[in-house]
Amino acid sequence: MGKYLLIWSLNNDLVPTDPKERASGWGMLMKMVKQDLNTGIAKDWGSFPGENMGYCIVEGNHLDVMKMTQQYAPYVGFEVHAAASIDDVGELLK
Repeated sequence: MGKYLLIWSLNNDLVPTDPKERASGWGMLMKMVKQDLNTGIAKDWGSFPGENMGYCIVEGNHLDVMKMTQQYAPYVGFEVHAAASIDDVGELLK
């Protein structure tokens, strides 16, 4: 099973200017994030203060990552980085 660092960012063109609409949209996105955390695909999630972006740690395979990220389209975009563990790096050094 792989580990991935995802840097997410909101599609600012789709963020409502009305504060109530924006709060409602954030609420729906947060429900989805909580579901991903509860199912275990997402291991950690955070938002960068003052920015419309943040990070997520995901464990699974590339298909799991693709399925998870597609549910947020077109409102959230992702930059995905596969991560090697310390054990992986140790194997490389052998």
